[in-house]
Amino acid sequence: MFDIEFDPAAPGRLVDALAEGSRAEARLIAARMAAVADLLAQRTAELNVEGVHPNYMIVTGFARASAEVGAALNLTKGAASRLVEQAEALRDRLPHLAALLAAGQTDWRTVEIVLARTRFVSSKVMAQIDSELAEQVGGWQCWSDGRITTTVDAKVKLLDPAAIAEREHATDRRRVEVKPLGDGTAKVDAIVTTRAGLAFDAKLSEMSGRLCPKDPRSNDQRRADAIEALAEGRELSCECGRAECPTRSAAPQSESSSPRVVFNVIADRDTVLSGGQAPGYVLGYGVIDAEQVRELAAEATMRLVTEPQVDAAAALRYQPTVSVQRWVRCRDLTCRFPGCEHPAEDCDIDHTVPFDHNKPALGGLTVPANLKCLCRFHHRLKTFGGWRDTQYPDGSVVWTSPSGKTYRTTPGGADLFNSFAPVPCGQPKAARPPKLSRAARVEQSRAKNRRLRPVNEAYRYTQSARRRELDRRRNRNRMRATLKLFKGDEPSTSPYCTWINDPFEPEELPPDWEPPPPRPPDPENPPF
Repeated sequence: MFDIEFDPAAPGRLVDALAEGSRAEARLIAARMAAVADLLAQRTAELNVEGVHPNYMIVTGFARASAEVGAALNLTKGAASRLVEQAEALRDRLPHLAALLAAGQTDWRTVEIVLARTRFVSSKVMAQIDSELAEQVGGWQCWSDGRITTTVDAKVKLLDPAAIAEREHATDRRRVEVKPLGDGTAKVDAIVTTRAGLAFDAKLSEMSGRLCPKDPRSNDQRRADAIEALAEGRELSCECGRAECPTRSAAPQSESSSPRVVFNVIADRDTVLSGGQAPGYVLGYGVIDAEQVRELAAEATMRLVTEPQVDAAAALRYQPTVSVQRWVRCRDLTCRFPGCEHPAEDCDIDHTVPFDHNKPALGGLTVPANLKCLCRFHHRLKTFGGWRDTQYPDGSVVWTSPSGKTYRTTPGGADLFNSFAPVPCGQPKAARPPKLSRAARVEQSRAKNRRLRPVNEAYRYTQSARRRELDRRRNRNRMRATLKLFKGDEPSTSPYCTWINDPFEPEELPPDWEPPPPRPPDPENPPF
């Protein structure tokens, strides 16, 4: 019970506070999406302006922006890429709707539905849809997700029918995911074709329906157990316990007929042998409880995993030994980039200090203290995307982004198992840069503007001159072709276009083509 006196006006004030909080949340989301879109624009533009090494452009501006967003917001690669894609679409394709979100006149739920349902709309039609939706969205506050989706789909189908996702797009999203729930169970999430879904549903119903009425499980539990039976290639057995039951537990299959499934489990020695309660970890899956560890260990091949001692010859070889790879994957559990949860067993083994192939003794050694797991995307990002990393003896890695931000990741195994627990390593804390005064920050911005202005002006002038030169050549070639059509090989005698008798000009400019120098401004004529 709440020991307060009822105030008739209080509920109204609280509801007003909720509404204002929702509007403030919308404004904050709009500001975040604008910042993400601006970051994407910066990371894309710098590839065109700066004189960087060609390898630097292997990683696109979108990928580099997604990596920084994922690290800053602790998002996975997929979630960060989706956020950057939404921010770009909101800025470039739905500016009117973005303005309403920034003003708190709509919510992110509505905007996210519009983004998803207009993904394939052409740019010409998108402007009209954005304008019309911005006028109507104010009346959607009480609408459900389904009603908003139906309204947007109807408008898209009227203006751009080709943008409606047809069956060939939907079937491309087929997938099956198994996610641990942390309580000894797992969630199977799948998108399959209608035919496969109906067949799977009918098979589960058939298997669960064969059991006798005395089976103690519910229908949902029987269908869930039927999935395990399907995976193991056997019939679903009854659990009533009666000897006369026609569907009681059958004899186990022979080892040759049973499908062999291999997966790796990490657990403490005490959990496996002494009844300890520390959880275990299945690589690529997640945490399981101690009882499940012992059930699996009863029929498994066990191997003691300890940090290997690497001799001098092995440390100078690029390829890690099998024992080193096993130790690093068990220590890290996942990709070591901030926010990434890609399983370690599918990751590359990366040298933090690069291995010197010409003189291995001078480069990074192939030892656990210099190795970590990186998925292929983040491995390429580190190599070509401007990210820098430092690894410490306790396995922690400090990442520095191209914008100078630092992020620290620790090995996942250290959080679960004492064998991987970090030891004090005297790692220094990241030095905080001195705080600059407002005048110093303004002067930094002004100096940057002074440095970039001539570079950007020269780039824009060169691009404009290239377009003008190509247009001039195309026009002249078109006139030469017209002359040849009407007069054949007879030259023109006009004194105004003497160049028309010249050979056709190439309509591609060489890479080293330089435009003529810009003419100085005429003081007699205004610049407009």
